[in-house]
Amino acid sequence: MKIPKHLLALLFCIGLPATTLSPLYERGYTVLPEPQKVTLSAGDFPFSADWRFEAGSGIAANDVAMEALREDLDQRFHLKMGARGGLAGVLHLAIAPGSVTIGAAQDRDKKAIADQAYRIDLAARRVTITANTSVGLFYGVETFVQLLKPRGGSLWLPEGHIEDWPDLQLRQIYWDDAHHLDRPEALKKAIRQAAFFKLNGFALKLEGHFQFKSAPAIVEPYALTPAEYQDLTNYGLKYHVELIPYLDGPAHIAFILKHPEYAQLREYPDSNYELCVTNPDSYKLMFGMFQDLMDANRGVKHFYLSTDEPYYVGMADNSQCHEAQRAKELGSVGKMLAEFVTKASGYLHDHGRTVMFWGEFPMKPDDIASLPSHLVNGEVYGPLFDPAFRKHGIREMIYTSSQGGYARLFPDYFPGPSSQRLHTSARLSNRLVDTFRKMSYDTARRDADLVGEINAGWADMGLHPETFWLGYAVSASTGWRPGSPDLHESASTFYTLYYGWEQSNMDRLYYLMSTQAQFWNDSWDTSTSTSRKGIWGYSGGIHNPRRPARDETIPLPPAPGAGLSYQSDWAEKNARRLQLTAEYLAENSELLGLLHENYKRVELNRYNLEVYLSVAAMYRHNLEMLESIAEIDSMLKGAAAAAEKNQVRQAVQAVDRAIDRARSIQFSRNRALRDLQQTWYKTWFPRVAEANGRKFLHELDDVKDHLPDRTIDMTYIVLRELQLPLGEWMEQIQKARNQYAETHQIPARAAKFDWKDLKPVSGMEVGAISLE
Repeated sequence: MKIPKHLLALLFCIGLPATTLSPLYERGYTVLPEPQKVTLSAGDFPFSADWRFEAGSGIAANDVAMEALREDLDQRFHLKMGARGGLAGVLHLAIAPGSVTIGAAQDRDKKAIADQAYRIDLAARRVTITANTSVGLFYGVETFVQLLKPRGGSLWLPEGHIEDWPDLQLRQIYWDDAHHLDRPEALKKAIRQAAFFKLNGFALKLEGHFQFKSAPAIVEPYALTPAEYQDLTNYGLKYHVELIPYLDGPAHIAFILKHPEYAQLREYPDSNYELCVTNPDSYKLMFGMFQDLMDANRGVKHFYLSTDEPYYVGMADNSQCHEAQRAKELGSVGKMLAEFVTKASGYLHDHGRTVMFWGEFPMKPDDIASLPSHLVNGEVYGPLFDPAFRKHGIREMIYTSSQGGYARLFPDYFPGPSSQRLHTSARLSNRLVDTFRKMSYDTARRDADLVGEINAGWADMGLHPETFWLGYAVSASTGWRPGSPDLHESASTFYTLYYGWEQSNMDRLYYLMSTQAQFWNDSWDTSTSTSRKGIWGYSGGIHNPRRPARDETIPLPPAPGAGLSYQSDWAEKNARRLQLTAEYLAENSELLGLLHENYKRVELNRYNLEVYLSVAAMYRHNLEMLESIAEIDSMLKGAAAAAEKNQVRQAVQAVDRAIDRARSIQFSRNRALRDLQQTWYKTWFPRVAEANGRKFLHELDDVKDHLPDRTIDMTYIVLRELQLPLGEWMEQIQKARNQYAETHQIPARAAKFDWKDLKPVSGMEVGAISLE
């Protein structure tokens, strides 16, 4: 679908277009992506196990479309066709090259588009799914399964006709396993889920979670073997999904350069962020890792050479890297980057791979001609760059993101109002709207030679990848048919297809998951870190000296003075924080109710809701901790008032209640973290310091602050609490209490308050929540 220039300008001004309901959704049917052409008759008809399959021309006995049809019908509807004779109707599948004609599409490669096209004819006793290739037939089958609507104990279909094809041939997601490793069975489930939404690329970032033969020093305690990687590759190809290797270079490779074995390859000796691109040994390292991945990824066409954010390329002139002179010879630092891309991608291209890269800063439009034209640019960059890439013969992808570098625990799918924010400077986005707009109406549709789209779920903040599926599905839908359907319809359709027809009020659930995550971030302040090394550089240059890192903190009330005297204006200074906490606590109760209710109701992807429950419990712990600190402040005021009246026992009891309340915060944190870890480790390998004869080298990135990197285990989730001096505060309170108690012949309180103790709670232990 090509958007006229005058409409592009209008859409940029007014935002999202007003749309009507799609024909299928208007009739109560759910399909994502929305098909290109739908013609419906007046009636609906039932579909049941009394129907039978009929494999027509061109279909091999082992065609995955047949297998997927049986899988989906059984999993989603507990239906096995043909079990009762197949007398009610016939479901006919056929592959006939040239039988399905495509209409308008952005992608100029019409054969690649036609290969994915299909047609469905829906009548009361006969449904026919026809495609030009087995890929199109698979997509036709998935649309057929999505169409089935339970009603009155039967499954229903609309009478009519569907013709469908994608707008772009490549529809990919980026799956980030850099900071954790999903178990192979979880990755297979994700690949199959991607195929269901007509995604055909699964770019997997593993970093040290692959057993590189050429670079054994970087392999982490848990890492996929080449055999496991090939098995995942084969599984993806079966469902027409490419498992695409993703390797960074020259930047973002602290996972390599932190190791002493590779420190001599650094661009700057004191930074593990970026590789020296004039050192021949840098290419030996990269080529070896490329080959290791390709050897375990046979059958795939593409490879991501992520040249993301190479801030300092061409700048170095030091004892181990002399890039500046070479950049001067070439004419610019952008051409220096182009030389690296040419050499690195050349190896992959010579081995049969189409290379995706990021043609970004420090490149300028004049540097693009220095690149080989066989590349695919993984991101469009606007009217100054896209025509230059197109002129040079480099095709491009539209890049969007389901999660950026700031959101924690859950993506910013739906931003809350500014009236519910503590820090108005906090950056919020609307990931669904951003994706829909970018992919539907970006100027790249006018200026670039587009071949596909990719949506990224970055794990820089340690989110569980289960949280990304709404964004992934919307990106796939918009990449297939840009501009339609309306985003609210897309989200509603996703909820039904992903969780099943019994799901309830998911739009509200996702809104609350988003806004609660935003307050999780917003409810704390930031301050200079005293525990981490400084930041070496940023996009604008090198810090000299290093810029101090930032940590999160919240203010704590004071400790009592002599005689339990207490002067505190903490409640007044934090009134806004406490007001918002009370509001979000009420919404958290609503969220937990929605999650538990839906967990009972849905049959599909229930583990997703388990993950959400573990996250919602972490939200609640944070809210209750803020509320408890306020209560401790109030208790200490009460103790001071009682002491002034010489009500000794009442004063001591008030302080004891304050200390006990602090312990309850610790108990709550430990339980929430334990339950979250137990839930996430159902699909993740453990994050550990040592296993399988390998050790994890814990060394922070010198430029990028990725939250999961701050700890070896799962404690990054609560690290800000562990860094909070709450333990020292309690020791001061207990000391004041004991001095006052001793004066009045009351026994001292001797128990040590170890705030950093994460063990389950003795005496107040609560068993793990069972959701079954």
